[in-house]
Order: sequence, then structure tokens, then C-alpha cells
Amino acid sequence: MSEKNINFQKLYLEKKYSEIITEIENIDEKQRSSGLLNLLGACKLLRRDTNDLISANSHFKAAYIKEKTTKSGLEALINFINSIAEIFDEKTEIIEDDQVSNFIDEAILYFDDADEYFGFNEKLILAIIRIYKRQNNLEKILFYLKKLIDNKCLSSKVLSSYIYRNCFIETWKQKDFFSFSKILNSNLPVYPKENLFPLNTKKNKKIKLAFLSSDINNYHSITYFLKTVLLNYDKNKFEISLILNSEEDDYTSKEFKSLCDGSINIKDLNDIDSINKIRQNNYDIIVDLMGVSSSNRLVLFKNRIAPIQATWLGYCNTTGVDQMDYIFADKNLIMDDEVNLYSEKIIYLSGIWNTHSGLEIERVKQVPPLIKNNYLTFGSFNNFAKINNNVVRVWSEILKSIKNSKLILKSSIPLQTKNIKNQFKKYGVLDSIIFSESKPFKEHLNLYNSIDICLDTFPYNGVTTSFEALWMCVPVLTMKGYNFNSRCGESINKNLNLMSMIADDENDYISKAKEFLDKEKLVNTRNIVFNNLLKSPLFDGKKFSKEFLGSLEAIYNK
Repeated sequence: MSEKNINFQKLYLEKKYSEIITEIENIDEKQRSSGLLNLLGACKLLRRDTNDLISANSHFKAAYIKEKTTKSGLEALINFINSIAEIFDEKTEIIEDDQVSNFIDEAILYFDDADEYFGFNEKLILAIIRIYKRQNNLEKILFYLKKLIDNKCLSSKVLSSYIYRNCFIETWKQKDFFSFSKILNSNLPVYPKENLFPLNTKKNKKIKLAFLSSDINNYHSITYFLKTVLLNYDKNKFEISLILNSEEDDYTSKEFKSLCDGSINIKDLNDIDSINKIRQNNYDIIVDLMGVSSSNRLVLFKNRIAPIQATWLGYCNTTGVDQMDYIFADKNLIMDDEVNLYSEKIIYLSGIWNTHSGLEIERVKQVPPLIKNNYLTFGSFNNFAKINNNVVRVWSEILKSIKNSKLILKSSIPLQTKNIKNQFKKYGVLDSIIFSESKPFKEHLNLYNSIDICLDTFPYNGVTTSFEALWMCVPVLTMKGYNFNSRCGESINKNLNLMSMIADDENDYISKAKEFLDKEKLVNTRNIVFNNLLKSPLFDGKKFSKEFLGSLEAIYNK
């Protein structure tokens, strides 16, 4: 290694990225090796400026093209693909930008070439999965996750992602979720006791309860349900804290910190340091809000960070972790003959498994758009990843069978729309679809005023979007499911006593949608939602919190 390279290495370790960039850019372009181009891109990527992202991407591409068949070229390609995911994530609207779309196509093309030349490479596959996620290509995501697993890449990240992504299609049954979750459990490391701070075994004067999440930021869906508890707990009985696993420190995280008695952040801590920091706080109960979703830290629960551990909200299924003691549900979600397919003991709440804290917009009884437009307008604001091939086919059948009907779609997270548009185009209904871009929250809610009926996704139902729709007096048509995750829509409508909006199967779903051509039926159904919503358990925060915390108190007192 030359003296110049040694200096670059030293500067890189010292995080002097701007100095490295200046040095390399002073070298004639023709003299820059693949390694230098890769380093230049890495430094620009680490500076995290949007313009640097585009520039970094071009350097990674040049480095790969310069040495396609070398180790340095492979490293550059992995960086190139990952930088495209970073560029994508910088955008907040639904992605249709031609440049980003071209980046994605290029990444897939280069990946296919490298995959054929180099063969199996874990880092390369993990990179392309990031692209397929943003392209909303579930088939490819599952294919490459399975390829990783078949090649013994059994990390928590890979197994969690594989389990989670199978929620989006109806190929697994609950026994499959349970089986793979146990595989995840068996691959989580157990750390030597001598490296860990002793677990608290003495009860505190007040019950020390903590919620662990990576998602208490940016108005994430779980915050609307967690807030219900934080606004209604008895401070004479409970001391509630947050365990944050995120870099975000925005308005939402600051607000939630103010609602609690304390918080700690473990984002930058390894497993052992995280376990020790949490154990030193002597919590009595810790509730996980992620399951296998998000940037989960299930390994912490595997090594037990509190005498009582439970999971709730973020992932509606078993974690498979032997040391996760409880899962919250209701009787609409987990049937008696399915209890043995959950590793946790089930805490059945009497009404619904989670209650929304409400929205800061007045509920007004709206005239259905059908009355003015003389055509039915359906809508779904769920994550586009939940709109699988079966959902597209069923929704297309509805649009084809109801003359002039429209469907407004808006994804809850940014995803490329090309893939989903091609699916609807295949069924000849693309002209009936209205794609709405990301909007400020008030405008997002007001968009419900343009919708007669919301269509729920299946088997992965909407939750937050269903609560939003109902708050805005728009009924949600859902379908019966086969496990907790796929029955959330049922539970919501059952708690609203709106049984007519629960379809038995796909044919019944289509049939029920067509019934709303009857204007009287549409008006009556919307009136039921408007009149009954606030009398139902869906937004009764005080009642829910009392039962939720009461169930934890009962376990604690045992």
C-alpha cells in the first residue's frame, strides 16, 4: 500500500471525509483507480448531503465499470446499489422520478450480471433486496430472502424480514409463522451471564414499565395507539419510560418523551451494552412494539431485559422468542384452537387489541361523493406493499363490474408505482385508478372526503388507515382472515358492530362492494359509522388503558 493510500486510510478512520474528497478530486480522473473512486463515493455518501448522494452514486458506478470482475468492482457495485436505496429514501413523495427509476433499472441490470459472474454473495443480495423493496416487488424479495436462508445466512435481520414479508401474501398458514419464528428464536445469540448486569428481581414501589421501539418518531402508526396509554396511566401506580432504538429526535419523539417519566436510547449500543444499560434501570415490565418488523431488537428479549416481557402493536403475530412472555390480542384475533401456535401466553382484552388516541380534525357527517358524482369512488391509503396480486385482481374485478367507478390509492410509505401500475394495466383498469402523492397530514385526512368506501387489503389488513377512515366517517370493507395479522380488519368492524362490512371470501368481498351502488345503503352505512364510532371501543382511550395496564398490573402482582 502506498504512502498516499495509508494517508487516505488514516483520514477515513478519523472521519475527515471532506479532506479525502478534496485530495481525490485533485487527482486526474483517468488516474483514479476503482478503489479511489469507491472511497470517493463512500466519503460523499457519509456526508449525507442530497447532492453528494447523486455524486457518490456516479463514483460507485464508475468504480464498478472500471473493474467489473474484481473484488474492488464487486464492492463498488454493492455500494452503487445501496446508494440508490439511499437516494430513493431521500424523496418523500410517491416515486415516479425518471432519474431514480433509471437508477433502479440499472441496479437490477448490473446485479444480474454480477450474480451470474460472482455467484452467491450475501452483501450483494442484501443490497438488491433493498431495491426490490422500494420497487414493491414482493416476489423477488421473498425469492432472495429464501436464497439467503438456503445458504445458511440465518441472521436475525434476514429471518425477521422473511417472516415479516410473508405476512403480505396468503401462502403461509399460522403454523408456518410459528415454525419459522422458532427458527429465528433458535438463531438469536444467548450471551454469557458473566458479561451481563444482573437482572432486577425486586419489585419497585411503582411498577416500572418501559416500551421499546425504533418507531417513536415521524408520526409512525404505532404512536397513535401508544399515545392512548401514555395519556391515561395512573402515575401513582406506574412509572413509564421509553427505550428508543432510533436516531430520530423529531417533534414526535420529543412529544412522547414529555408524556413519560424517562427515556434511554440504545441505537448506537451493541447487544451486550444495550442489555446492561436496560437492566441497570431495573424495569419490572418491558413491552416490545416491533416483533419481527422494523429495526427490531428481539435478541435483547431473548437474553431477558425485564422479569415480565410482552409484545404489542407493531407486529400482530408471535415472535417465537421463548423469553417473550405475553402477547396482547382480543377474541376476534386468535381463536382457541390456535393458542398453541403462539410462543407467548395470550392476554385477551375484552374489546379491541389497540385503541386510537384520536385525530385533531373535527368529525363532520359528509354527503357521500356518489350523490354528487353519480359514480362510486373507492379508496385505500395502505402501504402499497400490502397490495399483492390477489388484491389487484379482486379490486380490478370490482372496478370492471361497477360502471365508471374509481379507486384512489395513496401509499403510507414511499414506493415506486411502476410495478403496481403494470399490475392494474394487465386487468385493463388503470384508467380507473387515481394515484395520490404524499400530502401534509390535514390534506391527507381531507382526501377521505372524496371516497365513498375504503377497501381493505388482504391478508395484511390496514390498521391505522382503517381507524383514520372511520374517524372521517368512511366505512372500510374488509375480509375474514386466518390469523391475528389477517383478522385486524374483522376486529375493527366487529367492535364497531358493522358486520355487513366483513366479507367471507373474495367473491363475497366483490359482491359487498357492488351493493354500494344502492345510495340508500351507502348513506345508512356511513351514518352508522358516524353515529356509533365514538361510542365503540375504537377510540375509548380511558377504558382501553385501564384494561391494558390493569392486565399488566395483575401479572406483576402474581
